[in-house]
Amino acid sequence: MAEEFSEPTVVRDNRRIDPETGEVRGEAAPEQAAQQTPAQPTVGGPDDGAESYGASAELDAAQALAAQRLDELQRLNAEYVNYRKRVDRDRDVAKNAALAGVAEALLPVLDDIHLARQHGDLTGPFVAIADKLEATLTRFGLERYGQDGEPFDPAVHEALMHSHSDEYEVATCVKVLQPGYRFGERVLRPARVAVADPQG
Repeated sequence: MAEEFSEPTVVRDNRRIDPETGEVRGEAAPEQAAQQTPAQPTVGGPDDGAESYGASAELDAAQALAAQRLDELQRLNAEYVNYRKRVDRDRDVAKNAALAGVAEALLPVLDDIHLARQHGDLTGPFVAIADKLEATLTRFGLERYGQDGEPFDPAVHEALMHSHSDEYEVATCVKVLQPGYRFGERVLRPARVAVADPQG
């Protein structure tokens, strides 16, 4: 005796290619698509608040880390700038000290050239050599100073002779016995002078 079923058996063919015609079948019926489509989570569920809070916390942490790195970079850049300035300053000081040392060693030669020129003994090719030497040292910062009639300044003059005169109201260099030399602000040798003091 055949078994009887209360509900008829339903067979659904979900193949996209029709086996009889070989053509692509159309979209599934709305009822069938609804049965096959998995349930989607509802937008705006209870987990959205937690996710939003987590993203906000991560953003705040990233911004704090970026601000810290920026501060470190700015501090490092300032230290580097100060280091460069200090190195440049030390280099200039060392260069000027070396040039001043060379110029100071040549002062006896410059004195001989100066005396020879004053007495007319500097002649021939030595004139051009002496001029080139003095011009080169001047270009590097050496300066000869000391003139008759300028006020006496103990910071740059050395008084070898003193006299008194009614002509002057302040102590005055009346005769430069040996010129002075300075390199920039540094006095290599004071000018040696005869000084006339005003009558007391």
